[in-house]
Amino acid sequence: MTGDRKKVYLVGAGPGDYGLITLKGIECLKLADVVIYDRLVNKRYLDFAREDAEKIYVGKKSSFHSLPQHQINALLVEKAKEGKTVVRLKGGDPCIFGRGGEEAEELAKEGITFEFVPGITSAAAVPAYAGIPITHRDFVSSVHIITGHEKHEKDVSNVDYSLLAKLQGTLVFLMGLANLGNICTSLIKNGMPEESPVAVISQGTTSRQKKIIGNLKDIQEKVKRAKLIPPAIIVVGKVVKLHDKLDWFLKKPLSGKKILVTRTRSQASVLAQKIEELGGEVYTFPTIKIAEPLDHTAIDSSLNKIKSYHWIVFTSVNGVEAFFKRLQHQKLDIRSLHGVMIAAIGVATSRALEEKGVIPDFVPDKFQAETLAAGLKERISKGQRVLLPTADIARRVLEDELRSIGAQVEKIDLYRTIPGEGERDTLLEWLANGEIDIITFTSSSTVRNFIKILGRENIPLLKQVKVACIGPVTADTAKKLGLKVEIEAKEFTIDGLVQAIVEP
Repeated sequence: MTGDRKKVYLVGAGPGDYGLITLKGIECLKLADVVIYDRLVNKRYLDFAREDAEKIYVGKKSSFHSLPQHQINALLVEKAKEGKTVVRLKGGDPCIFGRGGEEAEELAKEGITFEFVPGITSAAAVPAYAGIPITHRDFVSSVHIITGHEKHEKDVSNVDYSLLAKLQGTLVFLMGLANLGNICTSLIKNGMPEESPVAVISQGTTSRQKKIIGNLKDIQEKVKRAKLIPPAIIVVGKVVKLHDKLDWFLKKPLSGKKILVTRTRSQASVLAQKIEELGGEVYTFPTIKIAEPLDHTAIDSSLNKIKSYHWIVFTSVNGVEAFFKRLQHQKLDIRSLHGVMIAAIGVATSRALEEKGVIPDFVPDKFQAETLAAGLKERISKGQRVLLPTADIARRVLEDELRSIGAQVEKIDLYRTIPGEGERDTLLEWLANGEIDIITFTSSSTVRNFIKILGRENIPLLKQVKVACIGPVTADTAKKLGLKVEIEAKEFTIDGLVQAIVEP
């Protein structure tokens, strides 16, 4: 796949679940100079785009449009004519009530090359996440997708309810929550039995998914009592009867939980994926960012005499990545480590080393600096040279403990930990709206920067939010900064943190 200049990709982003975008959609985002995206698109997809890519929000909510459709069309043309690769990122599939056809017509008229990249339509995905297959050999052999929200200027509806009422297949209405009463009444008036099963699924495929089951006669009142909000899908037909038997999504242990991840943007995906696999919804809010050191002189000096060290001790995955990146820059590889003993603070760091072709000689049972230091003191002799490649803000525990037994310790700051790009206003809005159930912290620096962004005066907003920490050091930092820690991992790893959240 090549990024043709002056080209627009009309990309379907799927129904909301982060895992339901296509591989081709991701490749398009990586190529994009400009991403023009809708309200219902999972915002984490924007992370696939380059940092320097322009991101333009053109979302629509009910009757309010941040940008009318004709202006969106004009924007696509404008950006493409600037010679840029443009991705128009749309919820669901761009060609199923996504107005992708209208946008493509405008591009064709202007002579601009475009490409449709189909997405998973909510018409199929949302019912599936509610335990409702829209086709089933024992029930129906056809499915019909209907808009529940036609053009406002239409005097006469294009929806033929007299025909729909006679069909034996499943009816799926998109964007029809506000018109639910009219849909049900019209079907009944045209001969469909009022006992016909109906499901209304709100915010499908996300942790906020809600499902209301009824029939044509009573579903409107049930939905009103449940206070369902858009986006919602209406399913009418016999397959609705399977909703309880086949409901798999709402039975996941973290279903309905909204969890804030404060790791670096590049590392958040690992934790996010594990949370989402268990049914939770992730809010990414990077409080830290990993940056290159301002000066590599000391680092390069240490690497060029790498064989003079008896031990190299790695205390993070970031340290491993930065070390081998700089090692390669110096035209060196793992052969340079021959004869040098290697230690890793935990499983994740050990795994990162193994991916580089290095098997650590020592990994402690408990993954923290104190335990690592205790184990190394039994293995390192007085006078031996130890290299500690760490972050600029790393704790001095390990360094001080090894020096106390006479080891010659050389610490090099391989990377800087700087404040992340999480925006304060966004965080305050999430907390004020009660959108966050759990906040995760994977290091003391994530806690400190979170409080710095939040502001101590806003800590009361966390009253109903549980704080989950990867281990005692991080938890201690959180407590000292005024947070109440309710969840603490027994195993100081990402897997341990997730397990603690599931089984607090």
